Amino acid sequence: MKFHHKKSMKKYIHTYTLFLATALLVLSCAHHPDVPASSRAANCQPAIFPDYCSVTIPYNIAPLNFMLSHDEYEACVARISTPDGQQQTYGSGVKVQIPEPEWHDMLHASKGKSLKVEVWGKKKGEWFSFIPFEIHVAKEPIDEYVSYRLIEPSYVAWNFMEIAQRNLTSFEETQIFNNEITCNDKEKGQCINCHSYQNHKTDNMLFHVRLSNGGTVIVNDGKISRVNLKRDYTISAGVYPAWHPTAKLIAFSTNVTRQGFHTVNPNKIEVYDEASDLILYDVETDSVSVVCNDSTLLEVYPTWSPDGKYLYYCKSVPLPEELRDKDIRTTYSKIQYNLYRRSFDVESHNFGEEELVFDAASIDKSATLPRISPDGHYLLFALGQYGCFHIRHTDADIACLPLDEQASSTIDMTNLNSEGFADSYPTWSSNGHWIMCSTRRGDGNFSRIYISYFNNGKVEKAFMLPQEDPEQDGFLLKCYNRPEFMVEPVKISVNEFSRVFDQ
Repeated sequence: MKFHHKKSMKKYIHTYTLFLATALLVLSCAHHPDVPASSRAANCQPAIFPDYCSVTIPYNIAPLNFMLSHDEYEACVARISTPDGQQQTYGSGVKVQIPEPEWHDMLHASKGKSLKVEVWGKKKGEWFSFIPFEIHVAKEPIDEYVSYRLIEPSYVAWNFMEIAQRNLTSFEETQIFNNEITCNDKEKGQCINCHSYQNHKTDNMLFHVRLSNGGTVIVNDGKISRVNLKRDYTISAGVYPAWHPTAKLIAFSTNVTRQGFHTVNPNKIEVYDEASDLILYDVETDSVSVVCNDSTLLEVYPTWSPDGKYLYYCKSVPLPEELRDKDIRTTYSKIQYNLYRRSFDVESHNFGEEELVFDAASIDKSATLPRISPDGHYLLFALGQYGCFHIRHTDADIACLPLDEQASSTIDMTNLNSEGFADSYPTWSSNGHWIMCSTRRGDGNFSRIYISYFNNGKVEKAFMLPQEDPEQDGFLLKCYNRPEFMVEPVKISVNEFSRVFDQ
């Protein structure tokens, strides 16, 4: 556009400035609506989704966006107040979506205190005011990243899957790896799983690639390699991994795994082992040694104590004699696991004698997926009626046992667990103040991530992983599998990982 004299240009600039100011005002009003001038008291707290009422959150988490039901309400307005008197309103349709900079300002102003949230909902043309609720803001931060595998809820068939990482302070999600970039046999397909990190950092990490182009991708001080962990004396390649906290050593289980599919049983898919042992892999020498391989029992899910002096794991209890020679497809529901540990000498790589840590079978339960808190004081694990794959068992919950006292009683985990849905894959943040799990609560099919604040043995109400659009997980037809905390992102790109398959 050309201007023939300064007056025309000034007029254009003035008009454009007015347009921008008007647009910004409209956007501001959309983000910050007025609260209703009059409303009727609802005499209850709002039924928001996700349920963030009275949760405790880290001061560096992404905005807790939420919504009222589309079916019941036409509009929603929320007013959020900080302890020092700052206030702001939000609402667009039935959703409350908070700009990240404003949210983080409010969290920092509320550290160690609480935000007050007031909600109004419009139904059939009338506004209703709900009883306010608080969001407590802890003094302790959460690790900035989490990674997970995204996979369909059924194992009968799968096509595209990925391991992704999410910045917990924002809504940024990026891909670590996917199963298409190196798959050279589309009929055979490719599975990727079991991402694992040393001390929540990503310079030493791994994940498995199975079927087409199979192998274990290991990152050692930032250098990528692909290895075959199968040896003549092991029943399989490495499966469930655990990095030693100080040495270039990884404990794995080796497994002969089978699956069964039910049409009536609420536990729709059964995953069980016909055999499983424990091995130790030396990353520097590419050598594998056997930790334990009792052919009559099953050992699985290794994990290290934070000082690296103990290896914890799960081991099955012997079946009654009359069941021992039966087909496992008829006895899998009788198999239960206890938690054990062995001392470890990092210099000699020698393990001590087996010690029983938690006798789950004595209370007619099965314990799996142990994880030790960073301070070494607590043992987190999944607990169900039977078996080793609790993410498919509706009775499965997360349990926590103090290790400082000789007690069989566990910590009250009611605020983390769901009722009637599978809760599994528990893990600790690097500072030990946040517990994360994968859970099928809600619909029983799709697993989602929930997080709880943990402080001196007390667990606060769990909250769902925040999303920019509170409906996002309802539209995402994928499960969040094996969530892991990270203090930094994986810096290697998908393409860089793929090159290791050309070597």
